Amino acid sequence: MANRFAIVLAAGQGTRMKSSLYKVLHPVCGKPMVQHVVDQLNDLHLSKVITVVGHGAEKVKDHLGERSEFVLQEEQLGTGHAVMKAEPLLRNLEGTTLVVCGDTPLLTAKTLESLVLKHEEENAKVSVLTAQLEDPTGYGRVVRNSSDEVEKIVEHKDANPEELTIGEINTGTYCFDNRALFEALQHVSNDNSQGEYYLPDVIEILKVKNEKIVAYKTNDFEETIGVNDRVALAQAEKSMRERVNFQHMKNGVTLIDPDNTYIGMDVQIEQDVVIYPGCNLYGETIIKSHAVIGPNTEIKDCEIGEGTTVRQSVAHESKIGANVQVGPYAHIRPASDIGNDVKVGNFVEIKKSTFGDGSKASHLSYIGDADVGKDVNIGCGTITVNYDGLNKYKTIIEDDSFIGCNSNLVAPVTIKKGAYVAAGSTITKDVPEKSLSIARSRQTNKEGYVDRLKNMKKK
Repeated sequence: MANRFAIVLAAGQGTRMKSSLYKVLHPVCGKPMVQHVVDQLNDLHLSKVITVVGHGAEKVKDHLGERSEFVLQEEQLGTGHAVMKAEPLLRNLEGTTLVVCGDTPLLTAKTLESLVLKHEEENAKVSVLTAQLEDPTGYGRVVRNSSDEVEKIVEHKDANPEELTIGEINTGTYCFDNRALFEALQHVSNDNSQGEYYLPDVIEILKVKNEKIVAYKTNDFEETIGVNDRVALAQAEKSMRERVNFQHMKNGVTLIDPDNTYIGMDVQIEQDVVIYPGCNLYGETIIKSHAVIGPNTEIKDCEIGEGTTVRQSVAHESKIGANVQVGPYAHIRPASDIGNDVKVGNFVEIKKSTFGDGSKASHLSYIGDADVGKDVNIGCGTITVNYDGLNKYKTIIEDDSFIGCNSNLVAPVTIKKGAYVAAGSTITKDVPEKSLSIARSRQTNKEGYVDRLKNMKKK
């Protein structure tokens, strides 16, 4: 198999996005557009992937990292000019070079592979990915000769009336013989309405030399759409979400309302999971079989155990075990590790804590910077007081302990195994094993107080 390379065009500013965020970094299903493109290219096992950067170059490099090499196009003078910037990394190499735009997040490795195979099987110098449209306004037209061979590609602004009637359009994705590409680029001029160096002009240059030009027409135009404004971004988001949701449903996941379920590209979901409407699942999230998620739940970078239910809640960067009940309206904050058979009830917040198997915090509690053992019961309104204004401290609650309602556990403090804390207590010292700790003022009843108060108000 011949060497294969790719050039990703990602240097344009994207003024139509009307955004301070560089265009190709706008996310689709939680991942920057250019990352979608490079990820699909990497699935083709190419010898080199080179991204042409310009505006926002450092941020693009940060996102892509080692997935790509980079060249800089300081002045944006057209697609042909952008590809020429990659010449120092590709000149004199034998092989096939794919050229893809960084704002085409819906392109798949399958389509790109089909284009490359067509190119190599036909022994062509250029192969163009095309599509047929009823309304091709704004797109470059693919002009064929009487033998149905590709003659040239003409931009919409430069097309004559006859060419404007053509429905086959250039999607902006190409395959080239690498040597032929860079030789032809030396002859591309900017004598056009935009004063730019157009990459499609390479086709006409090679055609004059009687080189073979072919086209691979895709049946899925939507996949080739370039995102240039917020409307197209929303369309791409919808299409990608439908694609992701469809695949999960095919794999045995029940989505009650796919149109209102948002699942990121890297989320893994096992069979027999049920997801209700209004859920947002993204990042490196893993959901085990028979879990029930939602409605209206946000989960990011979490592992959710088998048979666990998470309802109307938020969980980030944490692990939640098997057969756990979370919510409604619970908040699992980063660095939490929730065991098996646990209950985290309504309006409970857990942060940077371990929560042992079989333990319960059924409602209205804050558990922060704590190690909670097994089979612990935490009563309503309990707070681990972990912050003194300068530093945070740990609370340790050992196995089988019982924390009464409305208790304050002032860290650093340890509640030993099997200990009880009386309701309404503020605990500032360690509680011994199997002890009852009561830390509240003695109740005093002042009889007749209300009548005296009312009489004072009358005077």
